[in-house]
This record gives sequence, C-alpha cells and structure tokens, in this order.
Amino acid sequence: MRSSYGDEQERVALLGTVMANPVVLLFRGLPSGAGEAQMVAFLLLPWLLLLVALMCSFLAVRHTRGDEEEGRLELVSATAAGRTAPLVATALHGVGASIVAGAVVAVIFVASGAPPVGAALIAAGCTLAGTVFLGVGLVSAELMPTSRAANALAVWLVVGTFVLAGAGNALGTPSADLTRMTSSALAWFSPFGWAENTRPFDTDDAWPLAASVLATLVLLGGAALLHARRDLGASFVPPRTGRAAARPGFATHLALTVRQSRAAGIGWIVAGLLVGILSTSLAGVASRIGEGNPAVTSLLQALSGTSADLSRGLIVFFVMLGIFAACAATQTVLRARQDETQGTAELVLGGGLTRTRWLADHVVVAAACAVLTIAAGIAGAAAGALSGGTDADLIRAAAVAGAGQIVPACLFAAWAAVLVVALPRTAIALAWALVAVAAVIALFGPLFGLSTAVVNASPFASGPVPTGEGVDPRGIVPLLVVAAVGVAAALGGIHRRELVA
Repeated sequence: MRSSYGDEQERVALLGTVMANPVVLLFRGLPSGAGEAQMVAFLLLPWLLLLVALMCSFLAVRHTRGDEEEGRLELVSATAAGRTAPLVATALHGVGASIVAGAVVAVIFVASGAPPVGAALIAAGCTLAGTVFLGVGLVSAELMPTSRAANALAVWLVVGTFVLAGAGNALGTPSADLTRMTSSALAWFSPFGWAENTRPFDTDDAWPLAASVLATLVLLGGAALLHARRDLGASFVPPRTGRAAARPGFATHLALTVRQSRAAGIGWIVAGLLVGILSTSLAGVASRIGEGNPAVTSLLQALSGTSADLSRGLIVFFVMLGIFAACAATQTVLRARQDETQGTAELVLGGGLTRTRWLADHVVVAAACAVLTIAAGIAGAAAGALSGGTDADLIRAAAVAGAGQIVPACLFAAWAAVLVVALPRTAIALAWALVAVAAVIALFGPLFGLSTAVVNASPFASGPVPTGEGVDPRGIVPLLVVAAVGVAAALGGIHRRELVA
C-alpha cells in the first residue's frame, strides 16, 4: 500500500478523483477515509464480497439441483436420511465455507497490520454475504428446472446487486474534505451495500449487517418451504417445451450450439454495452478533475498503461469489457464439457458428427460471443462519447482499446478447449480460475505496484492500446500464436480420447 499510494496527500488526491467520477464507484467500494487500511477496504471489499457470493451460490446449486439432475438426490432421499437431508447438509456446508472464507480474510488483514476490529468486521461482512447468496442459490435451485438456469438466475442476482450497490455509492453525497462518501438509498437494497456501510477501519458500525442476517434467515427459510412443496425433479418454473421438429436452420450442430448459448450470450453482450457506455460518457469528468493535478494524471496513466490524455485514461474500463468477453467465451466452450457429463453429447456424437467438429463448433460460437460482446462495448462507448459531446479521437481510442481485447478474450476460449480435452474432470474449475487470476492481475496489479512483467502476464493487460502517436500493439503477436496453438492442440487431441463422465 505504501509503495502504491505513498503518503496521505496522494491518497486524498485519489479519493478526490473518485468522488467526481461515478464510474470508479461502480467498481470499487465506499470511501471511508484516506488511511492505509481504509483505502485497502475501499479497493478490495466489494471484490472479496463478490467472490464469496459467487462461491456460495454455485455451491448451493451444485449440491441441490445439480445432484438432483444427476440422480444422486433420488438415491439419498430413498434412504432413512430422507429428502430434506441434502438441503440441510448443503446449507451447513455453505455456512461453514462462508465462515472459513471470512476467517481467512481476517487473518490476512491482521497479519498485514490492519486493526483487528475492522478486520473482524470485514470478515463478518464476507461471511454474511456468503450466507445471503447461499440462500439465493438454494431458492434459485428450487425455482428453476435445471442447474444451468438456477446458476444463471443466481449469478444475475449477484451481479445485479453488486451494480446496485455501486450505483448507490456513485449517487451518494461526498464529505467536505472529499475523503468519505455517504451512500444513497439504492445501496441499502443490496447485500454489498450493507457490508460496505459497516465502514471497516472507520466507524466500525456492525448494525448494517443485521440486514444480512435477516435476509439469510428469510432466504434459507424460503428455500426450505419451497423444497417441502415440490416433488423431486419438479420445479416451480416449468421447463419450456420444444418443437416436435426442428426448424431447417437448426439442422447443423453449429446451429444447435448457437441456440444453446444464445441466452447467456445476450446477457454478456448487454453487460458489454453498459461498460462501453460508462467508459466514455463520463470521460470529460476525469479530464476536468485531473487538470493541474499530477497525482491524478499519474494514476490514470498507470491504470490505462498509456501516456495519452485523461479522457483516454478511462479506457481502462475496456479491460473490464475484455473480462466480460472472456467469460462469455469460456462459458460457451465449457458447455461442451457439461453436455459430456450430462450424456447429451453422446446423442449428437452417435450420428455422423465427429468429435473434432463437435468441439470446433463450441470454439467458433465462443469466439463469436466474445467478438459480439466487445462490439457492443465499442458501440456503447461511441454512444456515450457522442452524448457527452466529446471529440472523435475518444471514439477512435475506445475502438482501438476494445478491439485490442478480442484476442485476449479468444485466448481464454482456446485454453478452456485445451482443458476440456486434457483435464476434462477439472476443466470447469481450472478454466474459471484462469479467467479470475488474469482479471485480478490486470485490474489490481497497477494499483498495488506489481512489476510491469507481472501485470503483462495477464492477457487482458497485453492487448493493443491507443497512444498519442497511434496504436501500441503490445503483446498481440504472442497472444495470437498461443491462441492458435491452443485451438489446434485441442482439436487435434479431442478425437484421441473417449467421452468422460
């Protein structure tokens, strides 16, 4: 922290920029002072909460609706344990995992020299965020007919409340010295807002967490009531019935893959559009704040990796666009593995479709999803720039920064395909871990003073960026080579192995 932000004066300058730039508050926490521990909480707390929330929601769906789809819950329910035992066991497992995650966070904060009370409050916030979204996952599993639909509902609720808390912070009221922000009412409708308003290392107010406790009890109780009122294998949201015969356009496996990935792809495209709009619509704000403030100028240049003006410095948000595109691509490729474990891949491979063509179709659709997500982001950036009355150079810079994330996003599709072929049983976990690690390095590496070599190890930080003289290609050629080799290796290896459950 000391090497990243120096003294308190530099931290105050950073917070002054944050107060005037609502975009930053959408992806950061609630400013509660310029102290070292307060700054760490501001930068990291929302992301810690997000990771724990996703962990618990996936855990809930995996051990309820997921096991139900695969027939395991039917076997357990037929024993003396009864049909409620899996739900209770999953709830206890999720609560325990949340407590462990919170304890690890607290130990790390205390070991780094942070005050124990604030560290304990952050740990409690992470634990209760986990239990809240454990309840969300359990309710989603009861409502939706498949684990895929339940996970989608839970994830969109996680992301939606994350953005809601960010919007509540962005629309809040800053203090006179520009070091603290009072959230607007929107933040109080989100579990993320409840945890952030405890203000660790500042006022250390635990009362907002009472809302998390109440929400946890309501959601877990609701999941139990829903579970008691439905039959095994049934759902409250009925599955959609398909046509008796496919349309002519669905005669190929590629068309089937497009159909299966359509809903998730649209979600990522909409997310990319929103990021693009935000990246440029408020670019002029940062330019005005940064005039005559070298600390702010240096910060935005460090984040964007370019010496261009401050408006282009906000193109750092195109790293987030690249992350969304990589998520879209990874999710699409991993669908092949899901079809393999659920037995549906056998149905299409039992015909004339080869294994190579089967995997290649998923990779092609994944690349298309990534490109469309980034294209939506560039379109949103152009719309935001035009609405703000900015010049054409900003639109060009946005187009370059957005296009520069296409190859990094497609690289993750290639890696996911390699994992599906080489390590099928761990492919899903490893593929998402690669995206998460690369995203953390690209987003937080410059802020925490990591070396250029470490930051550039993330594909998201190695894509081309605009400069005052043109375009800096950075590591585009190595990324292309690695992506091409990965796809070739995956397609060459898939026909050499049997389907793995």
